[in-house]
Amino acid sequence: MKRYDDLVADALTRVKEIQPWDLRALLDAGRGVLLLDVREPAEFAMLRIPGSINAPRGVLEQSCEWDYDETLPELAAGRELEIVIICRSGKRSALAADTMRQMGFARTVSLRTGIRGWNDFEQPLIGADGNPVDADSAEVLLAPRLRSEQRKPASS
Repeated sequence: MKRYDDLVADALTRVKEIQPWDLRALLDAGRGVLLLDVREPAEFAMLRIPGSINAPRGVLEQSCEWDYDETLPELAAGRELEIVIICRSGKRSALAADTMRQMGFARTVSLRTGIRGWNDFEQPLIGADGNPVDADSAEVLLAPRLRSEQRKPASS
């Protein structure tokens, strides 16, 4: 039986990752990359990289195709675009990049360390109001919030 981390590791055998400083260099060079955030809408609304668009993993495949309620024209028409996929830590983005690769998006990469790494690199983030969020405030928003029942039971 495969677990979540196994699925991510398997996807990473086929997916290219870039570091936050690589993304910064792409943006500074004016490469015109599409920033695709695959976190849930509430996560995206709370904190995001400026200029990114949101297609949650749960509707990603529909977002990439024409004629669906979830269609994002930027994606449906963008199979040749250079796309950097973003999530909180780099795991969901790896899975999304693998899925998009299978759908014919040949130039997708996953942002290793996700938006947390982007914040650690002290790069700009904006909040729900569209205003900049400082790195310390972002750190609090990006912290894991596991409840006790979500933790693995202790082995006997």
